[in-house]
Amino acid sequence: MGRGRAKAKQTKVARDLKYRTYETDFGALARELHGDEDTSQKADPIPDDYDDWSDYDAGPSRP
Repeated sequence: MGRGRAKAKQTKVARDLKYRTYETDFGALARELHGDEDTSQKADPIPDDYDDWSDYDAGPSRP
């Protein structure tokens, strides 16, 4: 019991995906799947806000 709403929502989403037409940008899809070299170098793993606090590292919290 209680699966009626979930199944109805799944059916609604499935019908929406089946019958709605979307404009697919295959170029963007190819860039996403193959990886774009320019965007991989732009990401900074450590934000600049945290660089100022790196001098105040207290070390491990447990001895």
